[in-house]
Amino acid sequence: MTTHTSPASPARRGRRPGATSTRQAVLDAARARFAADGFTATTIRRVASDAGVDASLVMQFFRSKDELFAAVMSVPTGALSRFSAAFEGPDRGLGERVVRAFLGIWEEDSHSAAPLMAMLRGAIVNDQASAQLREFLQERLLVDAVASRDVEDATLRAGLVSSMLVGLVVGRGIVGVPTLARADRETLVALVGPAVQAMLAPAPAAVDDGEEDEVDDPCDKGMNR
Repeated sequence: MTTHTSPASPARRGRRPGATSTRQAVLDAARARFAADGFTATTIRRVASDAGVDASLVMQFFRSKDELFAAVMSVPTGALSRFSAAFEGPDRGLGERVVRAFLGIWEEDSHSAAPLMAMLRGAIVNDQASAQLREFLQERLLVDAVASRDVEDATLRAGLVSSMLVGLVVGRGIVGVPTLARADRETLVALVGPAVQAMLAPAPAAVDDGEEDEVDDPCDKGMNR
């Protein structure tokens, strides 16, 4: 009896099947871990455990924690577009639009919020994270604000706004100040929006018509008696 054997299948080239999905699982786990614990406390072993893989496999994809951190800090372009769009339109309501959009990209979508939160937590101890955060603020807040509004000291004003907004996120999401953490987002928009408005689109100064109000001089009254 002759046994027929199938021809040997050609050897596959490249990485084993599932490598792409495994790499993505590592990225997702790292993004969440960096966002929750910060750069210093996060370890390759913890990320590997969260992803359900061996630590050596993580090192095959990313040669160091710095390289892994750099990979997870890419902010989705959709989130950046949403923030830039806040500067479009009339001056009226600009402050509330900016605050709402800023809080939205940090809090609404975990896919957008995680790399930003990782960036913010890491900025204190990691030069790369600090540079990433500065670039994010420079490109998305300072440039958009300066380019779209013609106000005196526009760069300084935009820098102050960025400090206010980052401080709000730190107090609300990292430090966990109870009143900030519990506050409804729209309440914060209503309270912080006018301050941002005054910075980015200040109301024009009142025009002085050159006429002074007449003030009665007591001496004149005495002379007219």
